[in-house]
Amino acid sequence: MGGGQLGRMLSVAAAQLGYRCHIYAADANSVAAEVAAEFTCALDEDIGSLTRFAESCDVITFEFENVPVGPLHEIENCAPLHPPIAALDIAQNRVAEKNFARDHRGTTAPFAEVSDRPSLERAIAEIGAPAILKTIRMGYDGKGQSRIQPGDDLDQHWDAVGHQPCVAEGFVSFSHEFSVILVRAQDGEIRFWDTPHNRHEDGILAASVAPAPDPILQQQDAARDLAAQMAETMNYVGVLTCEFFATDDGPIFNEMAPRVHNSGHWTIEGAVTSQFENHIRAICGLPLGDTSLAAKRVEMHNLIGAQADDWQALLADDANHLHIYGKGVSRPGRKMGHVTKLYF
Repeated sequence: MGGGQLGRMLSVAAAQLGYRCHIYAADANSVAAEVAAEFTCALDEDIGSLTRFAESCDVITFEFENVPVGPLHEIENCAPLHPPIAALDIAQNRVAEKNFARDHRGTTAPFAEVSDRPSLERAIAEIGAPAILKTIRMGYDGKGQSRIQPGDDLDQHWDAVGHQPCVAEGFVSFSHEFSVILVRAQDGEIRFWDTPHNRHEDGILAASVAPAPDPILQQQDAARDLAAQMAETMNYVGVLTCEFFATDDGPIFNEMAPRVHNSGHWTIEGAVTSQFENHIRAICGLPLGDTSLAAKRVEMHNLIGAQADDWQALLADDANHLHIYGKGVSRPGRKMGHVTKLYF
């Protein structure tokens, strides 16, 4: 379910293992459908189309965590759903997600739930500013967010998020951002890829590098333990990504993505088995593949907007592995592809 670049790369990995993919997406120009065997263009809430799709499948997975949960309960008896609906339910609600991490002894940034303008006032009084206001649902890649500085007019920030239910998060002083990327098989086996050091620009991932520097590696075990515990509780199957901040007080949990993740794109060339192949292996009940690095160092750089236009220059460096997603129109902030470089 979902027709973007993650679905495209999952479909390629599945095809290499001999599977035929059926893409279900609302966008008639789905880039995933271009590499799949079948395509249904319909809304997630179209129960008739969704049921026919589900009945045609042996297993169903997702490339995006914001698939509406309600319709999924209508098809859960048609075919196995991996990851489980519960994982999507948690990841779609920032408050539930943070409480879930805290329930597993994880540390989060200070936060307060915001349901209206007066509760925003109370939240900022409680956690202080600077802070960041995020919609509880549907925000990603910096969307649905507004940064609050001391003395700001809170009306402006409340308007910026469209008066939607939000969470106000206090700022965290951190040295690095990183993600834990794991895969969990149906028998409960868990494997981790090397932890990438992530760099963001304007709320969008710009680059991921593995292996990570020492300040991250010193906090890797604690972060992995938390991610594994959360996966076990959810009886998770597939790739799960958890994002963290490295701080003087240890890893601070930011958010989880119940799917393959942008910070793991480097694994296509940079690991023995990519996140995409291992996700397919997991949901289809196959043995997991080796997640070790395939080089001494791997760098992945997202191609945002017009950065993807000059293929000639990118391919002039024969160490580059170029991935163009096939999206029709480049615009500021849109992920058009990525390039991975390996150092041996």
